[in-house]
Amino acid sequence: MTEPVRLAKRVAEILGCSRREAEQYIEGGWISVDGVVIEEPQHRVAEHRVEVAKDASLLAASSVTLLLHKPAGHEANIALATLSPDDRSGIRPLKKHAGADMVTPLALAASGLVVFTDDWRVARKLREDAAVIEHEVIVEVSGEIKPGGLDRLNRIDHGFTFNGVLLTPAKVSWQNETRLRFALKGERPGQIAYMCESVGLRVETMKRIRIGRVPMSSLQVGHWRHLLPHERF
Repeated sequence: MTEPVRLAKRVAEILGCSRREAEQYIEGGWISVDGVVIEEPQHRVAEHRVEVAKDASLLAASSVTLLLHKPAGHEANIALATLSPDDRSGIRPLKKHAGADMVTPLALAASGLVVFTDDWRVARKLREDAAVIEHEVIVEVSGEIKPGGLDRLNRIDHGFTFNGVLLTPAKVSWQNETRLRFALKGERPGQIAYMCESVGLRVETMKRIRIGRVPMSSLQVGHWRHLLPHERF
Protein backbone atom coordinates (compact mmCIF):
# COMPACT_ATOMS: atom_id res chain seq x y z
CA MET A 1 0.00 0.00 0.00
CA THR A 2 1.52 3.31 -1.09
CA GLU A 3 1.87 5.95 1.63
CA PRO A 4 -0.37 8.98 0.82
CA VAL A 5 1.53 12.06 -0.39
CA ARG A 6 0.57 15.58 -1.39
CA LEU A 7 -0.74 15.80 -4.93
CA ALA A 8 1.85 18.50 -5.67
CA LYS A 9 4.64 16.05 -4.89
CA ARG A 10 3.15 13.38 -7.16
CA VAL A 11 2.69 15.85 -10.04
CA ALA A 12 6.26 17.10 -9.63
CA GLU A 13 7.47 13.50 -9.95
CA ILE A 14 5.31 12.83 -13.01
CA LEU A 15 6.34 15.99 -14.86
CA GLY A 16 9.89 16.33 -13.53
CA CYS A 17 9.14 19.90 -12.49
CA SER A 18 9.54 21.90 -9.29
CA ARG A 19 7.00 21.64 -6.47
CA ARG A 20 5.89 25.25 -7.12
CA GLU A 21 5.31 24.52 -10.80
CA ALA A 22 3.32 21.44 -9.82
CA GLU A 23 1.14 23.60 -7.57
CA GLN A 24 0.52 25.97 -10.48
CA TYR A 25 -0.58 23.11 -12.70
CA ILE A 26 -2.97 21.91 -10.01
CA GLU A 27 -4.40 25.35 -9.20
CA GLY A 28 -4.85 25.93 -12.92
CA GLY A 29 -7.26 23.00 -13.13
CA TRP A 30 -4.96 20.85 -15.28
CA ILE A 31 -4.71 17.82 -12.96
CA SER A 32 -7.27 15.07 -12.38
CA VAL A 33 -7.29 12.30 -9.80
CA ASP A 34 -9.25 9.22 -10.82
CA GLY A 35 -10.96 11.33 -13.49
CA VAL A 36 -11.92 14.21 -11.19
CA VAL A 37 -10.21 17.61 -11.50
CA ILE A 38 -8.53 18.53 -8.22
CA GLU A 39 -7.38 22.12 -7.61
CA GLU A 40 -5.86 21.72 -4.13
CA PRO A 41 -2.08 21.01 -4.11
CA GLN A 42 -2.35 19.60 -0.58
CA HIS A 43 -4.83 16.90 -1.67
CA ARG A 44 -3.49 13.49 -0.57
CA VAL A 45 -3.07 10.68 -3.10
CA ALA A 46 -1.85 7.12 -2.79
CA GLU A 47 -2.60 4.49 -5.44
CA HIS A 48 -4.76 6.91 -7.39
CA ARG A 49 -4.67 7.63 -11.12
CA VAL A 50 -3.14 11.09 -11.50
CA GLU A 51 -3.38 12.58 -15.00
CA VAL A 52 -2.22 15.84 -16.55
CA ALA A 53 -4.42 17.47 -19.21
CA LYS A 54 -2.90 17.32 -22.69
CA ASP A 55 -3.19 21.07 -23.12
CA ALA A 56 -1.77 21.89 -19.67
CA SER A 57 0.25 25.10 -19.66
CA LEU A 58 2.12 27.21 -17.15
CA LEU A 59 1.63 30.36 -19.18
CA ALA A 60 0.28 33.00 -16.83
CA ALA A 61 -3.46 32.71 -16.65
CA SER A 62 -5.38 35.85 -17.47
CA SER A 63 -6.73 37.79 -14.53
CA VAL A 64 -10.49 37.63 -14.14
CA THR A 65 -13.18 40.13 -13.25
CA LEU A 66 -16.54 38.73 -12.16
CA LEU A 67 -19.94 40.41 -12.20
CA LEU A 68 -22.42 39.17 -9.59
CA HIS A 69 -26.14 39.91 -9.25
CA LYS A 70 -26.24 40.01 -5.47
CA PRO A 71 -29.60 39.05 -3.89
CA ALA A 72 -31.10 41.39 -1.31
CA GLY A 73 -30.48 40.24 2.26
CA HIS A 74 -27.50 38.06 1.34
CA GLU A 75 -23.75 38.55 1.49
CA ALA A 76 -22.03 38.92 -1.85
CA ASN A 77 -19.98 35.83 -2.72
CA ILE A 78 -18.92 33.80 -5.72
CA ALA A 79 -19.79 30.10 -5.96
CA LEU A 80 -18.76 28.04 -8.99
CA ALA A 81 -22.22 26.46 -9.12
CA THR A 82 -23.89 29.83 -9.78
CA LEU A 83 -21.99 30.73 -12.95
CA SER A 84 -24.57 32.14 -15.34
CA PRO A 85 -25.56 29.79 -18.17
CA ASP A 86 -25.36 32.86 -20.41
CA ASP A 87 -21.65 33.45 -19.67
CA ARG A 88 -19.93 33.93 -23.05
CA SER A 89 -16.34 34.35 -21.91
CA GLY A 90 -15.10 30.82 -22.59
CA ILE A 91 -13.04 31.05 -19.37
CA ARG A 92 -12.80 27.89 -17.29
CA PRO A 93 -14.14 28.68 -13.80
CA LEU A 94 -11.60 27.79 -11.13
CA LYS A 95 -11.96 27.58 -7.38
CA LYS A 96 -9.27 30.23 -6.90
CA HIS A 97 -11.45 32.73 -8.77
CA ALA A 98 -13.96 32.55 -5.93
CA GLY A 99 -11.32 34.26 -3.80
CA ALA A 100 -11.16 37.38 -5.99
CA ASP A 101 -11.48 40.69 -4.14
CA MET A 102 -14.85 42.42 -3.93
CA VAL A 103 -14.25 46.01 -5.07
CA THR A 104 -17.76 47.46 -5.22
CA PRO A 105 -19.56 46.35 -2.03
CA LEU A 106 -23.29 46.73 -1.43
CA ALA A 107 -25.27 47.00 1.79
CA LEU A 108 -26.73 43.69 2.96
CA ALA A 109 -30.31 44.83 2.28
CA ALA A 110 -29.50 46.03 -1.26
CA SER A 111 -29.37 43.94 -4.42
CA GLY A 112 -27.68 44.34 -7.76
CA LEU A 113 -24.33 44.51 -9.47
CA VAL A 114 -21.18 43.71 -7.46
CA VAL A 115 -17.70 43.40 -8.97
CA PHE A 116 -15.01 40.92 -7.89
CA THR A 117 -11.56 40.94 -9.47
CA ASP A 118 -8.00 39.64 -9.14
CA ASP A 119 -6.86 42.14 -11.79
CA TRP A 120 -4.96 44.94 -9.99
CA ARG A 121 -5.72 47.36 -12.84
CA VAL A 122 -9.48 46.92 -12.52
CA ALA A 123 -9.30 47.07 -8.73
CA ARG A 124 -7.28 50.28 -8.81
CA LYS A 125 -9.64 51.95 -11.26
CA LEU A 126 -12.79 51.09 -9.32
CA ARG A 127 -11.24 52.16 -6.02
CA GLU A 128 -9.12 55.16 -6.94
CA ASP A 129 -11.56 56.53 -9.53
CA ALA A 130 -14.67 55.82 -7.42
CA ALA A 131 -15.45 59.54 -7.20
CA VAL A 132 -15.87 59.83 -10.98
CA ILE A 133 -17.42 56.46 -11.88
CA GLU A 134 -21.20 56.69 -12.12
CA HIS A 135 -23.44 54.11 -10.49
CA GLU A 136 -27.06 53.68 -11.58
CA VAL A 137 -29.44 52.57 -8.84
CA ILE A 138 -33.17 51.85 -8.94
CA VAL A 139 -34.89 52.65 -5.65
CA GLU A 140 -38.41 51.72 -4.58
CA VAL A 141 -39.72 54.28 -2.10
CA SER A 142 -42.76 54.94 0.05
CA GLY A 143 -44.12 58.12 1.56
CA GLU A 144 -44.85 61.50 0.01
CA ILE A 145 -42.03 63.60 -1.32
CA LYS A 146 -41.75 67.13 0.07
CA PRO A 147 -42.58 70.05 -2.25
CA GLY A 148 -39.51 70.74 -4.37
CA GLY A 149 -37.93 67.49 -3.17
CA LEU A 150 -36.99 66.16 -6.60
CA ASP A 151 -35.42 69.49 -7.55
CA ARG A 152 -33.39 69.42 -4.34
CA LEU A 153 -32.13 65.91 -5.08
CA ASN A 154 -30.89 67.12 -8.47
CA ARG A 155 -29.51 70.56 -7.61
CA ILE A 156 -25.75 71.12 -7.62
CA ASP A 157 -26.17 73.28 -4.51
CA HIS A 158 -28.41 70.77 -2.72
CA GLY A 159 -26.33 71.08 0.43
CA PHE A 160 -26.52 67.37 1.35
CA THR A 161 -23.80 66.55 3.86
CA PHE A 162 -23.48 62.91 4.88
CA ASN A 163 -21.11 61.77 7.64
CA GLY A 164 -19.38 65.13 7.44
CA VAL A 165 -18.81 64.96 3.67
CA LEU A 166 -20.51 67.23 1.12
CA LEU A 167 -22.09 64.88 -1.39
CA THR A 168 -21.58 65.24 -5.12
CA PRO A 169 -24.68 66.04 -7.23
CA ALA A 170 -26.88 63.18 -8.39
CA LYS A 171 -29.23 62.78 -11.34
CA VAL A 172 -32.57 61.62 -9.98
CA SER A 173 -35.79 60.95 -11.88
CA TRP A 174 -39.11 59.18 -11.34
CA GLN A 175 -39.57 55.87 -13.16
CA ASN A 176 -43.12 55.48 -11.89
CA GLU A 177 -45.11 56.59 -8.83
CA THR A 178 -42.94 54.62 -6.38
CA ARG A 179 -39.64 54.16 -8.18
CA LEU A 180 -36.71 56.54 -8.46
CA ARG A 181 -33.63 56.24 -10.64
CA PHE A 182 -30.40 57.56 -9.15
CA ALA A 183 -27.27 58.14 -11.24
CA LEU A 184 -24.49 59.28 -8.95
CA LYS A 185 -20.72 59.28 -8.60
CA GLY A 186 -18.73 58.48 -5.50
CA GLU A 187 -21.68 56.70 -3.89
CA ARG A 188 -21.27 56.16 -0.16
CA PRO A 189 -23.01 53.40 1.83
CA GLY A 190 -26.24 54.80 3.23
CA GLN A 191 -26.15 57.90 1.03
CA ILE A 192 -29.26 57.20 -1.03
CA ALA A 193 -31.37 56.32 2.00
CA TYR A 194 -30.22 59.54 3.68
CA MET A 195 -31.06 61.66 0.62
CA CYS A 196 -34.49 60.09 0.29
CA GLU A 197 -35.28 60.58 3.98
CA SER A 198 -34.23 64.23 3.67
CA VAL A 199 -37.07 64.83 1.20
CA GLY A 200 -39.71 62.76 3.00
CA LEU A 201 -39.26 59.36 1.36
CA ARG A 202 -38.42 55.97 2.80
CA VAL A 203 -36.35 53.44 0.86
CA GLU A 204 -38.06 50.05 0.53
CA THR A 205 -35.71 48.32 -1.92
CA MET A 206 -32.56 49.28 -3.75
CA LYS A 207 -30.93 47.69 -6.80
CA ARG A 208 -27.69 48.78 -8.48
CA ILE A 209 -27.98 48.07 -12.21
CA ARG A 210 -24.88 49.71 -13.67
CA ILE A 211 -21.32 50.61 -12.70
CA GLY A 212 -19.64 52.99 -15.12
CA ARG A 213 -20.29 51.66 -18.62
CA VAL A 214 -21.00 48.09 -17.48
CA PRO A 215 -24.69 47.21 -16.95
CA MET A 216 -26.04 44.23 -15.07
CA SER A 217 -28.45 43.60 -17.97
CA SER A 218 -30.19 40.22 -17.84
CA LEU A 219 -27.92 38.58 -15.26
CA GLN A 220 -30.17 36.48 -13.02
CA VAL A 221 -30.34 37.01 -9.27
CA GLY A 222 -27.60 35.07 -7.48
CA HIS A 223 -25.69 34.34 -10.70
CA TRP A 224 -22.40 35.75 -11.94
CA ARG A 225 -20.49 35.99 -15.18
CA HIS A 226 -17.05 37.02 -16.40
CA LEU A 227 -16.38 40.54 -17.61
CA LEU A 228 -15.84 40.30 -21.37
CA PRO A 229 -12.68 41.68 -23.03
CA HIS A 230 -14.51 44.56 -24.73
CA GLU A 231 -16.26 45.72 -21.55
CA ARG A 232 -14.77 48.71 -19.73
CA PHE A 233 -15.92 50.46 -16.58
